[in-house]
Amino acid sequence: MSEFYVLLGVARDATEAEIKKAYRKLAMEYHPDRNPAPEAEARFKEITEAYEVLRDPQKRAAYDRYGKAGVGGAAGGFNFHHVDLAEALNIFMRDFGGLGGLESLFGGGRARTDARRGQDVRVTVKLSLADVAAGVKKTVRFKAPDRCTNCQGTGAKPGTRPTACGTCGGSGEVRRAARSMFGQFVSVSPCPTCAGEGVVVQEPCEVCRGEGRVRAEKTVTVDIPAGVSTNNYLTLRGQGAAGPRNGPAGDLLVMLDIKEDDRFERQGDDLIFDLPLSFSQVALGTTVTVPTPYGEEEVRIAPGTQPETVVRLRGRGLPVLGQNSKGDLIVRVHVWTPERLTAEQERLFQELAKLEGEPPTRSPGFWSKLKEALGA
Repeated sequence: MSEFYVLLGVARDATEAEIKKAYRKLAMEYHPDRNPAPEAEARFKEITEAYEVLRDPQKRAAYDRYGKAGVGGAAGGFNFHHVDLAEALNIFMRDFGGLGGLESLFGGGRARTDARRGQDVRVTVKLSLADVAAGVKKTVRFKAPDRCTNCQGTGAKPGTRPTACGTCGGSGEVRRAARSMFGQFVSVSPCPTCAGEGVVVQEPCEVCRGEGRVRAEKTVTVDIPAGVSTNNYLTLRGQGAAGPRNGPAGDLLVMLDIKEDDRFERQGDDLIFDLPLSFSQVALGTTVTVPTPYGEEEVRIAPGTQPETVVRLRGRGLPVLGQNSKGDLIVRVHVWTPERLTAEQERLFQELAKLEGEPPTRSPGFWSKLKEALGA
């Protein structure tokens, strides 16, 4: 469980400031624009992944409790994954890009990708309780910009290509030097001519009109793990709308809508099933069949079972997200009283009343037994 802490070289009780300082030091060492070693890029992605988890209190708490399994699924409303290089660079520039002239140090070119990033797309997937119990694959269809196949996403007419911007020389940035009482400083801003892309399209594609993308219907298969809840969502990186002129695609956010099952009441990973029984069944004892998400199960009701008694079926609830365990099915016993009696039923109950003896309310052990059954 201490792998992320080891990667950053910090203690498990490290403060947020200590984590940020440790990451910044390592990131400066392994940033691929500064370190040409082949293993530097992989190391940079690893330490950025560790930092992104440990800097967030919710993700850090889940990691401390469950390890990577705690941040590898959709539990708690987030879905973590191994970061790619573009994400790692964006995370680094997000938290440190405006400090200490780092944009100038690294050229600022990496950060320009955000300007051309495609939009995130949000879709909703409806699930049944059986889907939650077993996990399921769902196919979602949505309309979003996709890369233009006519120009291969460049935005330029086939046979031509975008040219370097004459204003910024292809860097996507303009730099202005100014002097102050503290000395000379350089300000860096996106090029106003090419909007930070570094290139301009002289002859636009006739299909996409220079955008490099067209409206299309996309189909994506979503692998939904067992144990999810309505407040969970899945993030599919790069499956959203394509960015203009081969810019990075946005994400697909899959929101989960779980239909309630009238048979059960869900409490986290546990399910509650209310079982109505007649007086004779609880008095004499019986074996009944109850539903579970995995099929029917037989439950033995002991003679003399009191109302609101709970029978717990271990491991017959819902899977615990990201773990190899399941909740329980809790069967609550209710005594059903008929609203109308036939003449024969009334006669039998009258005979029973003569044989019942002292009412249970006069028995000193009755209420303690009932409280015990209710868990009081």
